[in-house]
Amino acid sequence: MARRTEKVSRTEQVLRLAQEAGVLRPRDLAAQGIPHVYLQTLYKRGKLLRTGRGLYTLTDGAWTENHSLAEVCKYVPHGVICLPSALAFHNLTTQNPSRVWVAISPKKHRPRLDYPPLRVVRFSGAALTEGVETHTIEGVPVRVYNPAKTVADCFKYRNKIGLDVALEALRDCWRERRATMDGLLRYAKVCRVANVMRPYLESLL
Repeated sequence: MARRTEKVSRTEQVLRLAQEAGVLRPRDLAAQGIPHVYLQTLYKRGKLLRTGRGLYTLTDGAWTENHSLAEVCKYVPHGVICLPSALAFHNLTTQNPSRVWVAISPKKHRPRLDYPPLRVVRFSGAALTEGVETHTIEGVPVRVYNPAKTVADCFKYRNKIGLDVALEALRDCWRERRATMDGLLRYAKVCRVANVMRPYLESLL
């Protein structure tokens, strides 16, 4: 009887953790001293959904439009949402990226994630650490570059994502007052695209 009570108690604890964290990983249970087998058990019972390798959420959980960002940052906590995905998060683009773009250090192993699909880029030094904001999505801390840094990143990666995307982001960022000229110039220097961006910045004045 005591063992059954303990099992029920741990089941309820796992479901409560899922509600609080949004996305669960086996390590979250290990931190509470709960065997990770409970994730599989609740998945088979239909109480949890498996959304990726080692990622679980409540079946009836309230997902937001940024659910994929929460999943990625749960799996890659050292990563930073960037480029088209950061633009979409900040509503600075009309495009809806098919992959989640995430920046990681060159020293980190490339993350393996079944879903959502990833596009990994390597940033280093100030380009990796500057301009990072932390937002909470579905209980998960999500690190994302701020609008000004994201615009500068887009100019740096204009050959991969398109100059038109970078220009659209710059115009929207400026029109909606999401960044100052000083901020844009600062991150342009951080990303080493000051000379590239300067004519476009001057056209805004």
